[in-house]
Amino acid sequence: MYQAILPIRGKILNVEKASIDKVLANAEIRTMINAFGCGFSEDYGNDFDISKLRYNKIIIMADADVDGSHISNLLLTFFYRFMPDLISEGHVYVAMPPLYKVVPKRGEGEYLYDDAALARYRKTHKGGFTLQRYKGLGEMDAEQLWETTLDPARRRLRQVLIEDASTASMITELLMGSEVPPRRQFIHDHADDAQLDI
Repeated sequence: MYQAILPIRGKILNVEKASIDKVLANAEIRTMINAFGCGFSEDYGNDFDISKLRYNKIIIMADADVDGSHISNLLLTFFYRFMPDLISEGHVYVAMPPLYKVVPKRGEGEYLYDDAALARYRKTHKGGFTLQRYKGLGEMDAEQLWETTLDPARRRLRQVLIEDASTASMITELLMGSEVPPRRQFIHDHADDAQLDI
C-alpha cells in the first residue's frame, strides 16, 4: 500500500555515453519510465510531467560497496539527464544500508554504518561481541532489511540535491562520459580524497 520495490538486474546503461535510441531500447530504463509515470525529458522533445509522478520518494537501494556505488551513480546519471525535475523537486533519495551488525555478549545488537563507527564500538566493547559484515543487501534476512532499509521510521536516507547545475553537468560529463583522458586526470588529481573499501 505504501511502498513498491522495482528490482533492477545488474547495472543499467550509462546514458551519458549512449544514444537516445539505445537509452529508450534498454528494458530496465523503460521499466523505470513506466513505473514512475511521468515520462522523460531529453534534447529532442519533452513529455516529462512531474504532476504524474506516482511516488513521492524514489529511493535508490544498492549495496554499500564499490559496485553498489557504481549502480547508484548510473541511476543518478539517468535521473539527472532524463528526469532532472525528480532531483530538483526533492524526490530522489539514496538508502544508506549498514556495513555491520554487532551483537555484544549481553545486550541488544546494533547496526553500524561505517568503519569509524566500528572503531568507536570496539573501544567501548572490549568484552567481546560478534560482528557481521554485510557485503550486500542480499546478505540480510527479511527482518534485517526491513529494520535497516525499508522501515520509514528507522531507515537512513540521503536526499539527492544539486547545488550548482553547471558544475553538476560538467562533473557528470567528465566522470560518466566517453572521454577517458580527462577522467583519468581527475581521478589522479583526487586520488587522496577517495574512500576505499578494501
